[in-house]
Amino acid sequence: MSFAVAADAYDRFMGRYSSLLAPQFADFARVAAGHRVLDVGCGPGALTAELVKRLGPDAVAAVDPSETFVAAARERHPGVTVKRASAEELPFEDRAFDTALAQLVVHFMADPVAGLGEMARVTREDGAVAACVWDHAGSLGPLSVFWRAARELDPDVEDESQRAGAREGDLGQLFREAGLHDIEEGALSVSIGHPTFEQWWEPFTLGVGPAGAYTSGLDATRQAQLRERCREMLPAAPFVVTARAWAARGITAG
Repeated sequence: MSFAVAADAYDRFMGRYSSLLAPQFADFARVAAGHRVLDVGCGPGALTAELVKRLGPDAVAAVDPSETFVAAARERHPGVTVKRASAEELPFEDRAFDTALAQLVVHFMADPVAGLGEMARVTREDGAVAACVWDHAGSLGPLSVFWRAARELDPDVEDESQRAGAREGDLGQLFREAGLHDIEEGALSVSIGHPTFEQWWEPFTLGVGPAGAYTSGLDATRQAQLRERCREMLPAAPFVVTARAWAARGITAG
């Protein structure tokens, strides 16, 4: 899935969570000084920024299928090699990196096993591949309240709960199918405060991702019903949303 939206819209919607997740994910992946790393599905660069902070721009490369996100990542992170590409067709030679990471991307890959296999291909022998996906199938994803409200009003809605990696154990299985070994799985968690309900809700109207596309496709009456049902389900403002992501790390074959 490619996001045909402005980078600022993504920042206001999911970037507020993904930027907090990035340091934890980099720790989980064991990104270390001296490594050359690839950020797959970089978006506007939430994880890229953390990798640059730790390793410097020359040690970081990134790809994303979205033209707007590639442009934003290049502007925000001069010195980083940023290319437009999908995970399933990475434009790099075999064994080019020490580590390949995919933060909040596997569930958008057209073929997750192929995408992870490509990440393994461009990672050195005994290097690491790591990925994380929000807990969309459980109750602790950042969009859980939204999708629960949407299902109440529209039982036929296609939420994100069935996407690859969205439930505990999914990523580990995908990693095994992609030929990775010594697989470790875990959970990462971030908490973000929302001063008002409107500050939480407004980014859903920007058309970002499946939730944004669903909201934008509703007429004014149905959108208002969804908004108010979300308001009823959330605590009174100010409130904190705690979001969990499932994570996996595997080692490439020799």
